[in-house]
Amino acid sequence: MFKTFKKHENYKELVWVLAKTDFKLRYNNSVLGYVWALLKPLLMFLVLNFVFSSMFNPKNTGAEYYSLQLITALMMFNFFAEGTNAGMASLLSKSQLVTKIYVPRWTIIIASTINAGMIYLMNLIVIIGFFVWKQFLPSFEAVLLFILFSFLIYMLIVAFSFFTAPLYVRFRDLLMIWEVLLMIMLYASPIIYPLSILPMNVQQVILANPMAFIIHFTKEGLINSHFPDMWQLMGFVLIVSIVFVLSLFSYKKLSATVAEHI
Repeated sequence: MFKTFKKHENYKELVWVLAKTDFKLRYNNSVLGYVWALLKPLLMFLVLNFVFSSMFNPKNTGAEYYSLQLITALMMFNFFAEGTNAGMASLLSKSQLVTKIYVPRWTIIIASTINAGMIYLMNLIVIIGFFVWKQFLPSFEAVLLFILFSFLIYMLIVAFSFFTAPLYVRFRDLLMIWEVLLMIMLYASPIIYPLSILPMNVQQVILANPMAFIIHFTKEGLINSHFPDMWQLMGFVLIVSIVFVLSLFSYKKLSATVAEHI
């Protein structure tokens, strides 16, 4: 039992080393370095806020504090996009570790998702800064919901990565297809616009998208203290948990032949 515990401890250290190395290498040769982790989503926010703030203002839609809703939604979606892209490409990008050195392949995938999580934590500084600037204090329940949804996003990222990382080694078109789907998800989720402007039947369809569900209720919780019903929240957590467990079985089945296809 002690040997098993020590083995898992070593794996945790390995995952952390891989994640830190990826994070450092990503910004190593850039002039602004780690600032890009904050600057990229912030620039996107500034453009979208400039274009849409007058369209989706409180007088027209009831969407108060539009800039706070937009920056929060963008950072959360950026976390999902960065994490899924990195997780999918993780095994192929670390092909030498897969083929030449014995490293548990799941540690490579987890490390890539942690790297995206580190960037997300840096982006939280921007979100907090905007709330301080606007002098708006969300409720304690809303902050807890935000933390829960952030964790559920990470679970979705890991599940997606376990599903797709072994497949991407064989089918290199997956990343391009996913980037297109991410762009569709960006505009199909209530990030730029409030969900309330859409017909009720369309709202139900959009909320079937897990990121749309998370983003909508995060915005509503932080700004309006409007939370999902308990059955909605528990049902959503259950679905994410089931998807996560299924991804583990999928990874176990698909990862056995990864080295043969790199």
